[in-house]
Amino acid sequence: MGRSRPWLRLLRHRVNSGESAAQATGFHHARGEVVITMDADLQHDPRDIPRLLDVLGEGVAAACGVRGKREDGWVRRLSSRVANGFRNLVTGDRISDAGCTFRAIRREALREIPVFNGMHRFLPSILRFQGFLVLELPVAHRPRFKGQSKYGIGNRVWRGIVDCLAMRWYRRRCVPGRRCVAEWDEGRS
Repeated sequence: MGRSRPWLRLLRHRVNSGESAAQATGFHHARGEVVITMDADLQHDPRDIPRLLDVLGEGVAAACGVRGKREDGWVRRLSSRVANGFRNLVTGDRISDAGCTFRAIRREALREIPVFNGMHRFLPSILRFQGFLVLELPVAHRPRFKGQSKYGIGNRVWRGIVDCLAMRWYRRRCVPGRRCVAEWDEGRS
């Protein structure tokens, strides 16, 4: 596939290291000014990409999707609502849909983010904590085309609580990005 499309880069980890590691690898190898993230199960509609890109105006570092009419069962929708409420209460942020990983992010904003397991769930908050402007907009959500979710209530509750507390600590302790006001030019005396 990559040989017939020179603009396409196919990256693969030797072992499955999780969604956050996959995103971090993609961010590191990205060449464009904007990075798009979306799930591979086709629940996000690629036709929403131009809308995400349009939101990236002057000073906006990221456009994050918010699933409008969710095509999930009531248990998943309820647990997501409770998790988002708890997450926002603990972290002090106001992200509407942390579980939606359909995003357009300026590559420059991704340079200094910390990489850790679970980072993908907190990426909009991390960017805000770093001092970047993050906007949200509704995106289409479709029924899962293939496969099953790896995320459930039982395997995320305790890790989610610990991660929220870690994000609360990070918000208070992080050194905001965009610190450099001038670059050193060795050619100058």
